[in-house]
Amino acid sequence: MIQNLIFDVGDVLLEYRWFEMLTKDYGLSEAEARRIGGEMFDNEIWVQGMDGGRISLAEAISRYEKKYPEDVEVMSWFLGNGEQMAVKRPEIWEKIAMLKEKGYRIYILSNYSEELFHMHTNGAAFLDLLDGGIVSYQVHALKPDREIYEILLVRYDLVADQCLFFDDRADNVEGARKVGIHAIQVTSRQMLNETLDKMLAE
Repeated sequence: MIQNLIFDVGDVLLEYRWFEMLTKDYGLSEAEARRIGGEMFDNEIWVQGMDGGRISLAEAISRYEKKYPEDVEVMSWFLGNGEQMAVKRPEIWEKIAMLKEKGYRIYILSNYSEELFHMHTNGAAFLDLLDGGIVSYQVHALKPDREIYEILLVRYDLVADQCLFFDDRADNVEGARKVGIHAIQVTSRQMLNETLDKMLAE
């Protein structure tokens, strides 16, 4: 029986407007925004470096400058205004609060750099609902590697088969299933709302 609900943060509890930041706020073309977004996000500087808790945001900008000198002005602006990237999903948080009242324990498991995590979750009501959580920068481990799921299970003495994990990425969902955690891929805000509504109706 499911007793513990585990949520990713980005594109689950929050959504990202990174593309709108680069196009509407900064003024890039859609093609340029996709190119520069790819350079930033699909990169060991972001993933292993920032999300892995190994380098600061300032160090990341320095490394991007060496690798992409023609794009560092945009990247520096983007990272320096990181608080503008996150969009709240308050109705999701309200439903999680109701699920907690029904007896579920609530956790987060997310890949995030320390600085962006605090920017994006500043004042977020879901933080008050948590029974615990692991963010990648804290433990220098990343989804979908087995290690980070096991750290969560061990730290909070959770039984994998009693946990349900929500994540927007298929590889992270598969990573959870490999350690015995039930998992659902979140494909949209609407889909997540509908899934939580069904759980509340049970």
